[in-house]
Amino acid sequence: MCGIVGLFDIRGKSEIDRQLLEKMNQTQVHRGPDEGEIYVEPGVGLGHRRLSIMDVASGQQPLFNEDGSVVVIFNGEIYNYRTLAKQLIEAGHQFKTHCDTEVIVHAWEEWGERCVDHFRGMFAFGVWDRNQEVLFLARDRMGIKPMYYALLDQDRFIFSSELKAILAHPDFNREMNPHAIEDYFAYGYIPEPKTIFKQASKLSPGFSLKLQRGKTTIEPKKYWDVPFNQHNSIDEPEAIETLVDKLRESVDIHLMTEVPLGAFLSGGVDSSAVVAMMSGIMKEPVNTCSISFGNPQFNESRYAQEVAERYHTNHHVEQVEHDDFDLIDKLALLYDEPFADSSALPTYRVCELARQRVTVALSGDGGDENMAGYRRYRWYMNEEKLRSTLPLSVRKPLFGLLGAIYPKADWAPRIFRAKATFEALARDSIEGYFHSVSIMSDTMRQRLFAPSFRQNLQNYKAVQVLQDYAAQSPTDDPLSRIQYLDMKTYLVGDILTKVDRASMAHALEVRVPLLDHELVEWMSSLPASVKLKNGEGKYLLKKALEPHLSDNILYRNKMGFSIPLADWFRGPLRQHVRNAVLGPVLEETGMFNAEFLEELVDQHQSGKRDYSAPLWTLMMFESFLRNIVKGEGQFVYQGKK
Repeated sequence: MCGIVGLFDIRGKSEIDRQLLEKMNQTQVHRGPDEGEIYVEPGVGLGHRRLSIMDVASGQQPLFNEDGSVVVIFNGEIYNYRTLAKQLIEAGHQFKTHCDTEVIVHAWEEWGERCVDHFRGMFAFGVWDRNQEVLFLARDRMGIKPMYYALLDQDRFIFSSELKAILAHPDFNREMNPHAIEDYFAYGYIPEPKTIFKQASKLSPGFSLKLQRGKTTIEPKKYWDVPFNQHNSIDEPEAIETLVDKLRESVDIHLMTEVPLGAFLSGGVDSSAVVAMMSGIMKEPVNTCSISFGNPQFNESRYAQEVAERYHTNHHVEQVEHDDFDLIDKLALLYDEPFADSSALPTYRVCELARQRVTVALSGDGGDENMAGYRRYRWYMNEEKLRSTLPLSVRKPLFGLLGAIYPKADWAPRIFRAKATFEALARDSIEGYFHSVSIMSDTMRQRLFAPSFRQNLQNYKAVQVLQDYAAQSPTDDPLSRIQYLDMKTYLVGDILTKVDRASMAHALEVRVPLLDHELVEWMSSLPASVKLKNGEGKYLLKKALEPHLSDNILYRNKMGFSIPLADWFRGPLRQHVRNAVLGPVLEETGMFNAEFLEELVDQHQSGKRDYSAPLWTLMMFESFLRNIVKGEGQFVYQGKK
């Protein structure tokens, strides 16, 4: 795993500032502590930080073709590189190394932009072809590896693995995007392809970007999408057998490495499935690690221990203490833009623990999106039954009134929280789903922002993100459509971003076999009825795993990887919350309604309401401003300081 950075003069061949390129490359040293090299020619500069995984002795980057006219910088793994190398050698290409990086150079020569169709893996790379005067960027199909870019003016294009490298450029404009801020306070992250900054973008999953010298057009191009072609007539027994075979095959190819390897083991279905498959493939015991909490409501470690004992893994556990708060500001520095998933705290710690013993770890991320494991899918489908029975013209006034008058019960399990259900039923399908996944509702965000900031939004609302993806969804099936929405938003913007930054902070490579694109394509072809059946999410996956895992693992209530924020904010973090949310940093922006901020803090700390998620979102935004933006003496949005 690595970090990449590049500078490109689109119009001409101006001299590249080598010292600046070195500085930008060095901001990502945590992604590649083993080696760091740069390459410069007129109008092009490429930098690379290397974490040695494959061909440790000779896989240095930037890496060139035979005559030096094509060069690549690459972050990721190409799992089918041996097959591709053989194919390319037969076509006449000459290889100097045994690493997967060199496959990209020759694949570009052989297939051009369509080279990405041949890669099976996780990747973000840049190829410079001197003869064609083309810079080609690509990101893997699921967005496992990140890619950021910015156009500084009509001439200068920059790209990198993390925003911090772009922020190191003195000419980058840190003006924030109001739409991204609205998105953040709805979702808790900035959805692709936006970033918090107006001048920077993310290259979306399954997209490539070709820049031709002399042409200033920047138009990312989609090369892949989750198909959701639900024409699979496979019966259940055959589907179960096929799923296990495909899962085992995916795990097997993800074991490719020349360095110590292990797995995260939370005790949930997905990570336990990965460990079970690994144990059946590997000759030596699997190295596993997990995090525990003192609060039993959030502690899955006993389930992880059960799986570890069944498969005789080398298991290691670390407890996150109730006062593990020194990470709050560190997280802002890791993510470079506001990021409000509080499970980033334990994720950081489990990566830290894993890195003590391994360099590569497999995770179970992606199972919920692929096989409909989230509880919200069940709630949504129940709501859809009512939506299909009653037209919106009836539902909106009826359930809108019920939602307005029904008391909010933060203490109750979600299934009994009728207010949220009524509010969702008063909306159409996409707006209802948006309401269920939002950290702050439309009403709360309306109260959160000051009138001047709401004016800057120009009527933009965060629900538009889901509406835009729904409009391009390849399926009309209700369950499949929201799986698709989650793959395009929550999976890449939250889950994969969280794991990439937390792992790379410790120079740990994390692989996600459940997001192998061939496995994803097959699972998306399955009927929705075998994913969510009789109220049981991940139905087919659980049935397939019954010979490998106990019912105690497969059929217990889902806990998730969360921390006891509500208690922390009323106890040991009480004053920290007040200082952050009600302090000068947020106040000076002029973006927020001070009275509402005080209401959030007071009602939560008095025990009247659970506002832990909105408060954490505000705290992480304040930390971002203080550490990333204001630390440079600059805070602007829409030109306003």
